[in-house]
Amino acid sequence: MHYEGNPIRPPSEAGSIILQVATGCPHNRCAFCGAYRGLSWRTKPDETIEADLEFASRYCQRQDRIFLADGDCLALPFPFLADLMARIREKLPRVRRISLYGSGRSMAGKSGRELAELKRLGLNRVYVGLESGDEELLAKVSKGCTAESMIEGAVRLREAGLFVSATVLTGLAGREGSERHARLTGRALSRMRPHQAAFLTLMLVPGTPMHRDATGGRFVLPGPEEMLAELGEMIKNIDPQARMQVHANHASNYLPLAGRLPRDREAILAAIEAARSGATPLKPEHLRAL
Repeated sequence: MHYEGNPIRPPSEAGSIILQVATGCPHNRCAFCGAYRGLSWRTKPDETIEADLEFASRYCQRQDRIFLADGDCLALPFPFLADLMARIREKLPRVRRISLYGSGRSMAGKSGRELAELKRLGLNRVYVGLESGDEELLAKVSKGCTAESMIEGAVRLREAGLFVSATVLTGLAGREGSERHARLTGRALSRMRPHQAAFLTLMLVPGTPMHRDATGGRFVLPGPEEMLAELGEMIKNIDPQARMQVHANHASNYLPLAGRLPRDREAILAAIEAARSGATPLKPEHLRAL
């Protein structure tokens, strides 16, 4: 397979074929993200994509899922994506799930008809980086889209029959904005109604604006106990009737969690409190990673 840089994929795509059809991210200005620094956003050459599909058809015969990298591949033109889905079905007929990243901007750029057609052609899952439900915070960290646009986009994805996974970033507001971040994010998830809510923990990446703010004393990263308290508040602010998977299984998290809302709501909150009290050990810093 031909990879440029270090393709990023969600934890649930660990066993997937990673097909890098584009490099970089069309936005690439989020203050907390260093994943695509130095990479320009462009589609990979067709001959490279074709060669990778041929490689996968020969050597990845036990894998039945594909993740399309890099960042925000939903932003790629509809004709390109439709053709790519058809090529995947032709060369990798055993593949049952195709997934990619999407943003508020790229979701708005696809019509309901186009989303439904991509679903028909094989697209199954879209990972949406909500990060926070706090509009002021999203603007501050240069997210490039609003929580409202991501909520509206997620609703349109669900209407097209696509699985929606929403990513949230604890610690993003620092100590000062933690309570507001938690409250508004829980409310945003209530409206978004993703099939899955994935909680990551902020790690400061050297070279990013947020890392520079922390080094200069303009941003204070919450400690482990504070991060867990914030996570608990997010869960508490999700509508008690909302149905979604909850995962905190990313390498950045201090406490691995998994469950379903509303069924496991109290068990998840109890696990968080046990970790905050010291009854459950947290992941050591040296084992955390992006």
